[in-house]
Amino acid sequence: MLRVHFYAKVLFGLALLAGAPYLRAESPKAFDAAEAFGARPNVTALRLSPDGQSVAFVSPTQGQASVVYTLSLAPGAKARIALYADGKPFRMRGCNWVANDRLVCTVYALTPDRGLHGLLPVTRLIAVNADGSNPQQLSAKLDQHSHGNLGELLQDAAIIDWLPDQDGSVLVARRYVPDDYSGSHVGSAAEGLGVDLLDTRTQAAKHVIAPDANAIGYISDGRGTVRIVVQRSTLPGGLDRGVITYLYRKPGSNAWHTLSSYDEIDGTGFRPIAVDHDLNVAYGWKKLDGRIALYTMSLDDSPQEKLVYSRPDVDLGSLIRIGRRNRVVGVSYSTDVQGSEYFQDDIRQMLTALHKALPNQLISVVDSNVDESKMLIFAGSDIDPGVYYLFDRPTHTLNTFLVARSPLEGVTLAHVKPIAYRAADGQSVPGYLTLPPGVDNPRGLPAIVMPHGGPSSRDEWGFNWLAQFYAARGYVVLQPNFRGSAGFGDAWFEHNGFKSWEIAVGDVVAAGRWLVSEGIADPAKLGIVGWSYGGYAALQSVAVDPQVFKAIIAIAPVTDLAALKEERRHWSDFEVTAEFIGDGPHMRDGSPLTHARQFKQPVLMFHGTLDRNVSFDESRRMQAALKAAGAQSELVTYEDRDHQLDDSGVRTDMLRKSDAFLRHAFGMGP
Repeated sequence: MLRVHFYAKVLFGLALLAGAPYLRAESPKAFDAAEAFGARPNVTALRLSPDGQSVAFVSPTQGQASVVYTLSLAPGAKARIALYADGKPFRMRGCNWVANDRLVCTVYALTPDRGLHGLLPVTRLIAVNADGSNPQQLSAKLDQHSHGNLGELLQDAAIIDWLPDQDGSVLVARRYVPDDYSGSHVGSAAEGLGVDLLDTRTQAAKHVIAPDANAIGYISDGRGTVRIVVQRSTLPGGLDRGVITYLYRKPGSNAWHTLSSYDEIDGTGFRPIAVDHDLNVAYGWKKLDGRIALYTMSLDDSPQEKLVYSRPDVDLGSLIRIGRRNRVVGVSYSTDVQGSEYFQDDIRQMLTALHKALPNQLISVVDSNVDESKMLIFAGSDIDPGVYYLFDRPTHTLNTFLVARSPLEGVTLAHVKPIAYRAADGQSVPGYLTLPPGVDNPRGLPAIVMPHGGPSSRDEWGFNWLAQFYAARGYVVLQPNFRGSAGFGDAWFEHNGFKSWEIAVGDVVAAGRWLVSEGIADPAKLGIVGWSYGGYAALQSVAVDPQVFKAIIAIAPVTDLAALKEERRHWSDFEVTAEFIGDGPHMRDGSPLTHARQFKQPVLMFHGTLDRNVSFDESRRMQAALKAAGAQSELVTYEDRDHQLDDSGVRTDMLRKSDAFLRHAFGMGP
């Protein structure tokens, strides 16, 4: 994995400037697996300027803090700091160029609410020049409780068109809240989501579409014209019904017409996600034989639906889009490994050539300049955390640019192998097996079953920092795509991993039994580690069979289905969430909290106190119940950290503690 860096001198200066872990891999001290795998990626959210002469990216610093850097690609250029977020509470999500010298960045935070909502997610847009000058806040004040507002602006603006032909201007969908001060920034009596043409240098705004109280989003054609409005229907009191309606405009018209509707609860209907200006169609998802397929719907007098691509085995994943106008060029999916289908011959030929140059890699186009002559390419695999390349299409030149995780440069990683095992009812369940590096014939090793989160998610082939850490420490890791996982169609999804917890968690337990029956795992050294729903499955495994796993680690776990539902009580999506979780006996039987007396093995839990996905209180109550039942249990609390624990120091601590816990439980040495 060791590489010669095209921009080595620039990166060396950047490492000194940022205090980020670029130099850790070259440090003379002994390799620290917890520190290396727990470190956040060196670079994220890379973007190429419209002229292709500069890049912008986000790099982590201490805690949750991060820095936005810009870097000219001219020889000898030095990185510049454009923006800094200290992580207390605001953090950097990413940036994009609105001109060759200017960016728009998104910052976000989770802040405690003074009312009933618990934690509030706050997102704001900031425009800034590449050198950090002329910062402009494009949305409401960072204090979401702005004086005079008759409501709270949480996520009040989103870019829907980057307008590459207009220097520094963008189309933004902006949330308007009634204000009791005439002439205020948010705008008097206007209410709802509208669209503005916004000059990011001066903040001069021109209303393009008036605020709509029912609108929750807009879709542009990439040429500056809004073609689709997304509306959500509600119940009395403002609660979501779970039904979304899409309206469209014909070319040259301002009149809205109904295009389709989509039911979030059962996933039926056509859900548009992009508009092709030249073809005058909307691309969107719709189910075919119980699996998500890609369709187009014409945006003319009489919309016609057309199937573009489908798979008989798996759902489609996401659209592949390229360039400043987000040109749709293909669609991705995942079977045992990730695959793609390309609709544009030029992109298909380009990716074919890149795969020859970078064999056995997952390759994606991260960004490009306006004419698509220069591109940022990302390539990685199971044994490679990934590298960003600069690709010049006219000259067919590919240069290494930035390494995603420099602490792992030169470290031998573990291969990930797609496998299948039998569940208790005989059903074949797919998964991924990661063996410790250098182990080809595993016999009687310490092992971990690691169910994914969601539950509406799935594991995919590739680099996984959590699985790779445990493999590096000598554990076999099995990641099961249990029934209840997304991506395999309706029949595999069952009624989801909560309503059908006995099937989903049963498949997870069966993964552990398979490791033992195959002779791969030592039954006395078999554990389970899970995050979010995976943590739920780890704890809930005792309700299926309390004997299989000899140690349980649960990170930010769901422990009480009734509490999980109640956490959304005062939000508009409560009815949708309540329907997803359901009612009935499974609410109690499917909650780990009710099974505290069944735990005979040691339990270790980790949870951040600012977790909006799963309340910290669920782990606190689970810990109290386990202690009351006489179980051996510990809860590690991370103050002011959220569901993702997006902090290198916190992740390092979690990995170190979890490894020590497993080794002690299994009677292994350090």
